[in-house]
Amino acid sequence: MKCMYCGSLESKVIDSRQSEDGTSIRRRRECIVCGKRFTTYETVETTPILVIKSDGTRQAFDPNKIKNGIIRACEKRPVPMWKIDELVDNIHKSLYNSLRQEVSTKEIGEMVMNGLKDIDEVAYVRFASVYRQFKDISTFMQELEKMQKDN
Repeated sequence: MKCMYCGSLESKVIDSRQSEDGTSIRRRRECIVCGKRFTTYETVETTPILVIKSDGTRQAFDPNKIKNGIIRACEKRPVPMWKIDELVDNIHKSLYNSLRQEVSTKEIGEMVMNGLKDIDEVAYVRFASVYRQFKDISTFMQELEKMQKDN
């Protein structure tokens, strides 16, 4: 590993520890040339997932966007943050486990709605109203009737 102080490629590992969440390894290193210490992190390399938006453009998958949308849908609802984090993690894992490099926003939206339906019905309806862009009260009522049939 290249020393950030002198640029030498010679260093030794002094200490290695797993991060709290278990997704990376923190290594304390010492440069053999200048003797200064620095920290590096080792993580698993993942294949990036591209999200295909409704207008056809593509952008990198960002789980924080999903989380922010779910938080907005759950505002003033008795939904604990750990349930939101768990839903985001489940969607994230499901996408990476699918081994697909591209996924549509429609698929992601459906995954969020399926998860919200089990967590909080009001949050589900809020998210669905924005996601499905209800044009009038009749489309909104159709969604509510569909929910009642499923229960």
